[in-house]
Amino acid sequence: MKIRCIAMDLDKTALALPESLGEENRAAIQRAAEKGILFVAASGRPLGALPEEIFHLPAFRYAITSNGASVYDLRTGACLVQYKLTPESVCTVLEKTKAEGILFEAFIEGKGYAQDRYVEDPVRYGAGPGVLPYIQRTRTPVADMETFLLENRENLDSLDIVVKEPEKKKRIWEYLEKEVEDIYVTSSVPQLLEISHKNAGKEKAAEFLMARLGLERENLAAFGDGENDCGLLRFAGTGFAVENAVPACREAADKVVSAFDRAGVAEGIRWILEESGL
Repeated sequence: MKIRCIAMDLDKTALALPESLGEENRAAIQRAAEKGILFVAASGRPLGALPEEIFHLPAFRYAITSNGASVYDLRTGACLVQYKLTPESVCTVLEKTKAEGILFEAFIEGKGYAQDRYVEDPVRYGAGPGVLPYIQRTRTPVADMETFLLENRENLDSLDIVVKEPEKKKRIWEYLEKEVEDIYVTSSVPQLLEISHKNAGKEKAAEFLMARLGLERENLAAFGDGENDCGLLRFAGTGFAVENAVPACREAADKVVSAFDRAGVAEGIRWILEESGL
């Protein structure tokens, strides 16, 4: 069945640079758009942290943000669907992780907030040096994050746990999935556990958009690199993992293309156009 829509993760997938698609990816996206293919940004980022380029490229009509907790029409600015964390789950997550000595990020109406010492030096807590400008640009520092979360427990799009140690991250992930019923837990980068409402997930957001557009899942292609992309790649008619993807994402994909810094997205788009005779 013909591909009519392409959903793509951004960081370490479509972005050749921290805030840019790069010339080759951009040219391929524009060519596909001219052939009638619609593009969807599908990111763990909140709306306010998406690269400016996404808003300015007409090819991108929709954005799946915060790992599917919110879906936006970029043309009108309307939020089409949104699942906020329940106040009960926020309190339970805080209670269950109180003894872990971890830091938090929080997202409210597309804006990011984070523990002040994480914003000041994210590399100390496991972030790569290249994302320091992004974190400091898109996160408002908060001195007392626990109090902030409790005060805003009815308004949270999602929250992240910053945890540098892989084994500790795995243990907390498994524990929260077992103990907190109404959450969805995933991860896009090594130092984060990303928590949103149980109805979130990039694949669920993509399913919503396909129904809204009158398309079948076979009409969708998707690109990704992280654990938070696995469901989306499995849902899509054709799922592409970039070469730098985590093993689980590669296993979920139908095809593997070149790494994000070698324009793997452009490579996949060219394949789609060729297969579709466009």
